[in-house]
Amino acid sequence: MNRFKTLNARRLSVVGFSFLFAYILSFQFEGQVLYSLLNLRGTEADRYILAAIIAHFAGLFTCGLFVKSQAAAKSMMFGGMGLCLAATVPFFFAPSSLWIGGLIVSGYFSGCVVAAWGFFLRAFAPKNERIKSCADVLIYSNLLMVAVNVVAMNRSTFIGLGFSMLCLVIGMVFIWMLPLEQENEQNKTFKNKTHGGIKNPLILLCLFIFIITINSGLMYQVINPAFEPLTRLVSWYWAVPYIVALVIMRNLPMKAKRSRILYIGMAMIIGAFISFMLLGRNTSDYLIVDTLMLGACGVFDLFWWSILGEMLDYSDNPAQTFGIGLSANVFGVLCGGVLGMTVTSIGLPSAEVAVIALTVVCVTLVMLPPLNHQLVLLLKSHAYLATYDNISQSQQTDIIRQIKILDPLTVREEEVLQLILSGKSNREIAGALFISESTVKTHVRNIFSKYDAGSRAELISTLLKNQRVE
Repeated sequence: MNRFKTLNARRLSVVGFSFLFAYILSFQFEGQVLYSLLNLRGTEADRYILAAIIAHFAGLFTCGLFVKSQAAAKSMMFGGMGLCLAATVPFFFAPSSLWIGGLIVSGYFSGCVVAAWGFFLRAFAPKNERIKSCADVLIYSNLLMVAVNVVAMNRSTFIGLGFSMLCLVIGMVFIWMLPLEQENEQNKTFKNKTHGGIKNPLILLCLFIFIITINSGLMYQVINPAFEPLTRLVSWYWAVPYIVALVIMRNLPMKAKRSRILYIGMAMIIGAFISFMLLGRNTSDYLIVDTLMLGACGVFDLFWWSILGEMLDYSDNPAQTFGIGLSANVFGVLCGGVLGMTVTSIGLPSAEVAVIALTVVCVTLVMLPPLNHQLVLLLKSHAYLATYDNISQSQQTDIIRQIKILDPLTVREEEVLQLILSGKSNREIAGALFISESTVKTHVRNIFSKYDAGSRAELISTLLKNQRVE
């Protein structure tokens, strides 16, 4: 029965968030509805777009400061979506100061609402289902966005705006239906799993996301304007490769190594910029460039969304972790956009602009493999520590003793090993045992050597593999 309730709650959470995200994608965050409205009124778009993005970034980054429980997250989501709805109404009328004010209000609170959803992603999506929940949200929201875009760009901008707001209303209904009863028990569990915080993995992940999404910002400014005459095709095909890539990634076996798929995405994005340089600007050229570019974006986005989702298990405040992670995405898009505007404003031929953009893309992509390697090591260490911590003290001692090594540990090495397994850093171990940090490093090296391990994660993995099945 509980599993049935959790499944339903997961679906409610995913569907509600998908409708919210469809509003953000189609209108508030560089959406085609907003662009169509600005073009229709003959209004310069840059300051509106910039205000909305900065406000959205601020909402994502600061939400965790005042949303610290699942109940507060639900209130923020419901109330924030209501404010977004009200702030969008002025766009049915002639441009005024209410437009810029509405974008700042809706941008900030949509950021807060997105960050607050971190509580429900953690509460209702089991860890092995979290990548599917993230994929479902991105797939459903993009399908809804395509429908709204087609209406706004081919039928009526104001009908498109109405549909965009309808997505908010439907999303509010689903969010209102979300249950809260699992909060207390789950918070206890997650707090017990936290070892030394997630500050370092989160900083590394944010850097990873920022570097990846610079390329998205470049794409908006360098590639998209070149295919402006193909408005009707762009309105529905734009997100198709992105959705297809998400569907493929979603249904890969759990054992598939996602880091290898990252390299496919890197090859696709480089191929997109090279194609953009070599090909023309007709329909078939657009299909090739967009397929490579948006397919790569789908691979990248689900890759880091799923890591961020897994990271929620090691956070006391999912709204803060989820919000800061996604704010790195927004900051990357913003910086990439500014870089793209700078490059295109110089007035160079399109081929030279593409070469500059490709150079930036290659530089950013070269940094991804080592960053990914470090990130995997950090998260792997957290995962093993959490697993080890769920074992009783007597079982932990048994596990260590039952592994036969040629050269037994000294008494001091056993003390150091126990502290390593409790998640302590070398500095913390030195403080606990009143020895120098260099002495601790010597003991750690000896322990690694005796267990034939290359890292703490590998050491704990070795211990867990040898535990007795009771």
